[in-house]
Amino acid sequence: MKILLDMNLSPSWVPVLKDAGYEVKHWSEIGSFDASDFEIMSWANHNGYTVFTHDLDFGALLYLTNARGPSVVQIRCEDIRPKSSGKFVLEAFEKAGKEIELGALVVVDPRKNRIRLLPLRREE
Repeated sequence: MKILLDMNLSPSWVPVLKDAGYEVKHWSEIGSFDASDFEIMSWANHNGYTVFTHDLDFGALLYLTNARGPSVVQIRCEDIRPKSSGKFVLEAFEKAGKEIELGALVVVDPRKNRIRLLPLRREE
C-alpha cells in the first residue's frame, strides 16, 4: 500500500510506516505546503496513494464529490505523534487493508475504528 502523509502530520510518521512495509511520502516531498485539499486528493488518486491525515476536510470532500477514491485514513485523537499513536494506527491500516484497497474512509480512534466504503453517498 502507498500512503501519502498530509502536511498536518509530522514527517516522523514516514519511518514508522516504512518499517511496517508501506511505501510512504510526506506531502512536503511533492507539493506546496499551502496546497489545497483538492490538489492533494487529486495527486493521491492519480498516483494510487491513500491519504493519511488529521484533517476532517478530506472526508467532507469525499462526500461532497461522491468520489470513489482515493482512500482516506483520518486519525482522531489529541496526541498524533507516532510514539503515542503509532501502534493503533498500524493496527488500523492492517485491519482495514482490503477496504482501503477498494476505496474507503477509515476513521482511526484509540478506542475503535470506523470504515465506510466509497462513495460515501449513493449516486442519484
